[in-house]
Amino acid sequence: MTTPLQAQTPPLKLVALGDSLTAGYNLPGSAAFPAVLEKLLREKGISVEIANAGVSGDTSQGGLERLDWSVPDGTDGVILELGANDALRGIDPAVAEKALDAIVTRLKARGIPVLLAGMYAPRNLGSDYATRFDGLYPRIAEKHGLILYPFFLDGIAGDRVLNQPDLLHPTAEGVRVIATRILPTVERFLTTLRPRS
Repeated sequence: MTTPLQAQTPPLKLVALGDSLTAGYNLPGSAAFPAVLEKLLREKGISVEIANAGVSGDTSQGGLERLDWSVPDGTDGVILELGANDALRGIDPAVAEKALDAIVTRLKARGIPVLLAGMYAPRNLGSDYATRFDGLYPRIAEKHGLILYPFFLDGIAGDRVLNQPDLLHPTAEGVRVIATRILPTVERFLTTLRPRS
């Protein structure tokens, strides 16, 4: 028995809008998060295409500035993964929150649903910063009624085996862990999308 997602034709078109964690820093394109996630979904019989709109070094504000050309018309949904560089640079969490909120608001205005992938601040920035930064993703998700995946690097953060030597960017195996862990949340997100007529 096929599900509505499995019977979906043409494929659902998603855009993964993010930074180097989406882009696949130091990895071949086939090992980047969007390609790995697309493969996992297709293996489950879900017809989907995921465009890689990751730009290494991008902050939330950078993502906002390139939003319109990064997410073309005809996009069925966006996986939004931004904020890690804001935290690494110690940018005021209010600035990141404002930019992410604006991205979601503009996508919603275009009728494009968003799955929000959260991030945690490095703990060396202090508890006050971490509390303010970590809390911005649940706030945005609640405000806009979004599905939230709380921590994009869940399962690999700080793991020397699953990260490149900089301990910031996942290895190919690390990306596979990320994609496998987020998969159920993505599947739930896909069931909320309206197929194009």
